[in-house]
Amino acid sequence: MADNTPVIIGVGEASERIDSADWAALSPADLAGQAAKAAIEDAGAKGSLGQALELIASVRQFETSGPRAVAPFGRADNFPRAVARRIGAAPKHAVLEPVGGQGPQHLVNEMANRIGAGEISSALLCGAEAVSTVRHLMTRGESRDWSETVGGELEDRGYGPALLDREITRHGARIPITAYALYETARRKKLGLSRDGYRREMGRLFAPFTAVAHGNPHAMSREVFTAEELATVTAKNRLVADPLPRRMVARDQANQGAAVILASVAKARELGVPEETWVYLHGGADVAERMPMARQDLSAYPAGGLAARRALEVAGIGVSELALLDLYSCFPIAVFDVRDELGIAPDDPRPLTVTGGLPFFGGAGNNYSMHAIASMVRALRARPGAFGLVAANGGYLSKYSVGVYSTKPSDWRGFDSADLQAKIDAWPAPPAAPDDATEGTVETFTIDYGRDPPVGVLICRTAAGERFAAAVEDPKLVQQMIDGDPLDAEVACQLDEDGRRLATRIG
Repeated sequence: MADNTPVIIGVGEASERIDSADWAALSPADLAGQAAKAAIEDAGAKGSLGQALELIASVRQFETSGPRAVAPFGRADNFPRAVARRIGAAPKHAVLEPVGGQGPQHLVNEMANRIGAGEISSALLCGAEAVSTVRHLMTRGESRDWSETVGGELEDRGYGPALLDREITRHGARIPITAYALYETARRKKLGLSRDGYRREMGRLFAPFTAVAHGNPHAMSREVFTAEELATVTAKNRLVADPLPRRMVARDQANQGAAVILASVAKARELGVPEETWVYLHGGADVAERMPMARQDLSAYPAGGLAARRALEVAGIGVSELALLDLYSCFPIAVFDVRDELGIAPDDPRPLTVTGGLPFFGGAGNNYSMHAIASMVRALRARPGAFGLVAANGGYLSKYSVGVYSTKPSDWRGFDSADLQAKIDAWPAPPAAPDDATEGTVETFTIDYGRDPPVGVLICRTAAGERFAAAVEDPKLVQQMIDGDPLDAEVACQLDEDGRRLATRIG
């Protein structure tokens, strides 16, 4: 193998549950530090791997993912170096990745390319969340001091660009659940399914995920559900945003950390890491989708499909040659769209997750896919020569990073997704409706049951095909949406003093 070929030499995970006898209320930095220690141990290096690390990069926690985000118990001022402190490392470089669930896979792709180019010889990637602990302690009126002043050099890459149109947010779709519910309903419309029929399809998709989570010691929920149990709305499985019940959305109450170590072949040999444990990145891709209102089809994710197919192309294999997959699963639509883009049949026997997925394993903020990569590495070591694909999604089907892995040796070829991005950027966008447009038909909708009383959000098209959003705040109209199906219904709105469209008639 060429000396500059990047390989994954170690992976590690850490987790704790608030109902466990050994629950220690670990901070995110503590969880990431435990995962990093586990990754170093997993590598089995003869030399001091911690001291050999040139770069440590971390993903952001929820509490550092926006200018208004709050860390109730305080936080480390330099998260990568806080983790470095816990493993006795003193890296030359520290990186804090922008917001997005694609971050872990993007970092693997980036650092592999940097190792291949000879810029660095080793890197540790890590992240963690302790949301479950924070909520549990705050409910009990307790606190902890997780403040930590570390200092030192840090390449803080910022939060990244805005991922939702102002048009959508000001009409009520401000959080992932409501935005993704709009996508789910658009897909339901395309398939011609009723609400109940679509929930059953979502249940059939996610039921196998629960079986995988059941066997994962780091999963936050290890309860196995049938498709019918997932699809049936009950007090414990309430609707959160039509058509999504609670059990089909990412589980953000998680205490989990994960870490991945990459090195050049030369550095791995120098450190005495056994070659039979190396896992190679055979291909990858990174793309960004446009804002939701600028997409032609709100039910689809063609950018994600392009990225996945490009990663396979770089690896020189087809979809049929994949033995293992982990498709990002914050909501069913994220799995459905990429599965369909890859031409994987609904009855394909291959599981679409190696962890159990975000609703069941846990949605550890931006860091979930670090766990997917760790699980994939262990699974591929147990199946020498097999190929696995990890596909990571960020934002609102906004950013997608993909990696193809195997223990099968492969000289580094490098990859670049600039041409894919140019293609995506050139796709035509539907025309935006004028600010004073007040009439159209419903393209997709959701009802936000997290508000009291529930409110509706509509995406509509004018007679000329122009797209606009509208809010439904009249309880009678919301109940009409609940009782019927407003898809393709005619809508009339009035403008409030802020210029928002408020629906006055549906149908």
